[in-house]
Amino acid sequence: MEKSMRIILYLGKGGVGKTTVAAATAVRSAELGYKTLVASTDIAHSLADSLDMELGPMPVQVNDNLWAQEISVVADIHSHWGTLQNFVSGLIIGSSGSVNNVIADELSAFPGMDEIVSLLHISKQARERNFDRVIIDAAPTGETIRLLTMPDTFRWYAGHINRFETGVVKVLRPFASRLLQGPAGVLEALNKLDTATAELRETLSDPAISSYRVVLQPEKMVIREAERAISYLGLFNYPVDSVIINRILPEALSEGEFFQRRRALQSKYLQMIEDNFRPLPLWSVPYYPHEVIGVSALGQLANDCFSENDPGDIFYKGTLQEIKETADGGYQLRLPLPFVSSGNVKLRKRGDEMFITIGNFKREMILPMVLAKRKAAGGRLRDGFLEIDFMPLAATNPA
Repeated sequence: MEKSMRIILYLGKGGVGKTTVAAATAVRSAELGYKTLVASTDIAHSLADSLDMELGPMPVQVNDNLWAQEISVVADIHSHWGTLQNFVSGLIIGSSGSVNNVIADELSAFPGMDEIVSLLHISKQARERNFDRVIIDAAPTGETIRLLTMPDTFRWYAGHINRFETGVVKVLRPFASRLLQGPAGVLEALNKLDTATAELRETLSDPAISSYRVVLQPEKMVIREAERAISYLGLFNYPVDSVIINRILPEALSEGEFFQRRRALQSKYLQMIEDNFRPLPLWSVPYYPHEVIGVSALGQLANDCFSENDPGDIFYKGTLQEIKETADGGYQLRLPLPFVSSGNVKLRKRGDEMFITIGNFKREMILPMVLAKRKAAGGRLRDGFLEIDFMPLAATNPA
């Protein structure tokens, strides 16, 4: 069996079942013979509860080919620097060839360092190939988007400091008073972390290695948050390859007004998911009458969700949206619609929501902020893509 390194990150609104789906994916992957690590980056860890065993900040073997860990990003970086040395080994090296704890302490004051450390856990596995697959149980959507944007943000900080070397001492003064090696040591460390985060960014956006999957339930607020997540992932070129619809009520429930109304509501939102998330593959997970806890139950969920498919496969290749600036200062949004061949394009925009109608096809989508504050100037179908033009801000808000 040919094995290639894969990183799969599950994200979505809190409480939709990301942990369970991530753990189930890992269990199935291990059963297929892949050395698999499932790791939680959520502050409120529940991976140990899902697997029904104790976990810690380092990988613990759960079963054949299966390891799990709950990455600690809550505790102060300096307090756990001994544990984290292994994850940043070679990045911040002092003259003695070891990590300088004082510099580590000062670097912990930089914005986003907890997210960077968490991502370096992932980067380490990709770099060292300790596992065939790394499955990430991510924090709720907002924190995860912040986590994933930190490589870009951190590089901005590092570049800003290097760009203005003459003002470095002033910039570092609030947190450099205890440095043994002085500001120069911090600058050297920042440069090395800058290089590391550049490599990390490349790994996270490589569709041959990394995939992002949104877990949702057939509820309006959850669907809307999932749309926002996919929109922002697209802005940063993070490859989304599928959507998992969790807790679908079975048809064979005992009759009663409550269940009839709940099924009818779910049916409405299942159709919305079908319309709004195409062409992404959709995977369905039933609502079980029991808790899904332990390896056996997780294995059953993986079978129900992915059937005979390997959950480590890449399920979708391609761009979900493209945004490019036009010569007049406006923007154009391009969406793949290979299943819509003709029809007049009708657009209606309300805040950050865009309602698209093309014949019998309807879609509601959440716009990124750069487009939400602009007027839509029309749309057209071309070569399997829907192209929507947005006016320059000057035309949107005339003086």
